[in-house]
Amino acid sequence: MANKLDNLKPFKKGESGNPKGYPVGKKNRSTVARYWMDVNQNLKNPLTGSEQVMSQEDLMTLALIKKAREGDVSAYRELMNSGYGAPVQQIEQTQTNIDLSDLTTDEIKQMLKSE
Repeated sequence: MANKLDNLKPFKKGESGNPKGYPVGKKNRSTVARYWMDVNQNLKNPLTGSEQVMSQEDLMTLALIKKAREGDVSAYRELMNSGYGAPVQQIEQTQTNIDLSDLTTDEIKQMLKSE
């Protein structure tokens, strides 16, 4: 059976593997998402009950607040992380210094097995 890599050859100098490339003027996903997040609507604020002009980002944040108020712990955690940053986890580490210079290889192996 022939090797699957036999037909793979490097590109010549100055030649592209994708000659047509990314279409000119095509917006990437993050640009499109940011555009739609900034679209404003005049809606009733579910927390205050008053009419307000809100972005989609505002609406999603309010929906997350509503879920958190209903007891959704993951919604609460995401709100807290967004507003105040994720908590830093600290790891306690202790170090034991052992002089291995006087030990044989077999003695070191035995020490590692016992741990």
